Amino acid sequence: MEADAAKTSAAQTSAAKTGGTQTGAARTGAAKTGGTQTGAARTSAAKSSTAQTGSAEADAAYRKVLLARSTERPGVTDFIEALFDGFLELHGDRRFRDDPAVVGGIGFFHGTPVTVIGHRKGRSTEEKIQCSFGMASPEGYRKAVRLMEQAEKFHRPVITLIDTPGAYPGVEAESNGQSNAIAESILCMLRLRVPTVAVVTGEGSSGGALALAAADRVFMLENAVYSILSPEGFASILWKDAKRAPEASRLTRMTAEDLLSDGLIDGVLPEDARLFPELDRALAETLGALEKQKEEELLKNRYRRYRRLDGLYRSHGA
Repeated sequence: MEADAAKTSAAQTSAAKTGGTQTGAARTGAAKTGGTQTGAARTSAAKSSTAQTGSAEADAAYRKVLLARSTERPGVTDFIEALFDGFLELHGDRRFRDDPAVVGGIGFFHGTPVTVIGHRKGRSTEEKIQCSFGMASPEGYRKAVRLMEQAEKFHRPVITLIDTPGAYPGVEAESNGQSNAIAESILCMLRLRVPTVAVVTGEGSSGGALALAAADRVFMLENAVYSILSPEGFASILWKDAKRAPEASRLTRMTAEDLLSDGLIDGVLPEDARLFPELDRALAETLGALEKQKEEELLKNRYRRYRRLDGLYRSHGA
């Protein structure tokens, strides 16, 4: 009997140890599982928070795009009437025809003769169709080049007002040398021996905007956008999905705030009752400073400006 009691006691001790070991293992396993689950939950929450932040930024950027496209925004004729006296519009590229999508001519700014060139979108449906919704053809850019060369000949500063979704993409435009016309306009602006100031007043998309933006100074309205491509075009090319335009708006950093932060533009103008007075002041101060520079100094500074921008572009890993 004593032997049976000893066996029973040994069995109970073994069971206790086994139970304790299993319980400890279970606790350890539960702790590990819980820790893993907690870590996964934190990672998931962090990713979700980041995604929400990115989505909010994308929505904010795309709202700027929609505001830049609003038909309620002031157009090129509104700026000309508010800022320049005695404006005389000039027509034609002296090669083929006049393009109504680009308006250009001579006016007085605080008594100084200047050449003004800008994109015209039109107000009514008929005007919009006539102006191709602000998308200039080669004739429009050749007209701009003609007026800029004329301005250089008579020592007039050049002011450009940019508001376009891009150059006109039609077959006729391509047949008439659209890409060459844009390149010639950019080259002409870079070589001008007179001060140049560009103002992005609404949309500033693609080569159609760049053709009139290679200036000594570039300003933007606070709700304007400026990029090498529309967000829909960017999304369509990169992701084959134009619905991702808001995300593209964020990635391309096309808002005035982003571009000023990146050092790509020189100032942002408010879009309230102060717009025209502030733009008038900015143009007057900028032209006053530029006109004090000698021609060679002006050209060297412009060259340095765009070499610096090229350096910024490359430093961002592009």
